[in-house]
Amino acid sequence: MTDKILASLRALHLISAEQDAAIATYEREKPFSLYYELRTFLSLGVTLLSTGLGLLIYQNIDSIGHGAIVTVIALLSAAGFGYAYTRRQPFSWLENPKASTSADYALLLACLTFLTLVGYLQYQYNFFGTRYGLLVVVPTVVFFLCAYRFDHRGVLSMAITGLAAWVGVSIAPLSAFTSNDYALPHLDWVAIVLGVALAAVGLASEYYDRKKHFGYTYLLLGSNLALIAATSAMFRSSYSEAGFMPPVLAALLIVVLSAGLYWYALRTHSYVFLLLGALYGYMAVTYLFFQLSDDRDWDVLGFIYFPLSTVGVVILLLNVKKILGIHENKGV
Repeated sequence: MTDKILASLRALHLISAEQDAAIATYEREKPFSLYYELRTFLSLGVTLLSTGLGLLIYQNIDSIGHGAIVTVIALLSAAGFGYAYTRRQPFSWLENPKASTSADYALLLACLTFLTLVGYLQYQYNFFGTRYGLLVVVPTVVFFLCAYRFDHRGVLSMAITGLAAWVGVSIAPLSAFTSNDYALPHLDWVAIVLGVALAAVGLASEYYDRKKHFGYTYLLLGSNLALIAATSAMFRSSYSEAGFMPPVLAALLIVVLSAGLYWYALRTHSYVFLLLGALYGYMAVTYLFFQLSDDRDWDVLGFIYFPLSTVGVVILLLNVKKILGIHENKGV
């Protein structure tokens, strides 16, 4: 491909023979970046290591001994935290340049092993008793502190996940855990409120320039949580009387949240949020279309609606760059 381009430029007399040779040599000999490939393998390695340790402990728990297991996990977690701390940079509300990639993965491994340690203490020694909220909130607080102190978005994702779990544990009655029944309608609105609150934190972090780069993680996880909960409420209310809000209201809420994602996508030129808004918005609009139509006309309406809406979605996907580009050209 490079040779063809250079030949075309030579034919148009836009470059000289010396420039042609210099560019061709550079393209052949320039270094190839393995940055993302190495980070992917490092993340996979940390995950496999923590998983392998868990399986090893589970399979040899009788021969190793509980005290030895707790000691090994605690030492491994402490070593990870200690290594990350020695490579730390001064705290800043701005994004810190990464001085040590190994420290990032050591911190991630330390957090994963710390979570394993807390879970093992509860399972084997009932360390927290029936205070399940405390069991979840302790690692969550640790993860939030580490995420902000060490400027780590991966640990921030773990902290937000822990926060969502803690809220669910705090709201759900004890019977939900003893009987494994999590189909509690009021958890939907709790998840919606939490998701919207997380998205608001993301917007605030960008607006006030306080860990601005964390805004993407807050918005992505928060919007997904709120939209999934609203979708669950929409269908739950349709097929049972246990729903906490009318299905039409839930669908309208999804439309509003999808519109917010669309606005944010145009503002930040983000493909992810544009596609998320389109996906959830399409589900809600489709639901409203058939919910408000006459039951007797569903076959005819479906025959017309789905082909036309599919064409609309395809057109949207084909023009994603153009949509974001138009917004960018307007300078908004």
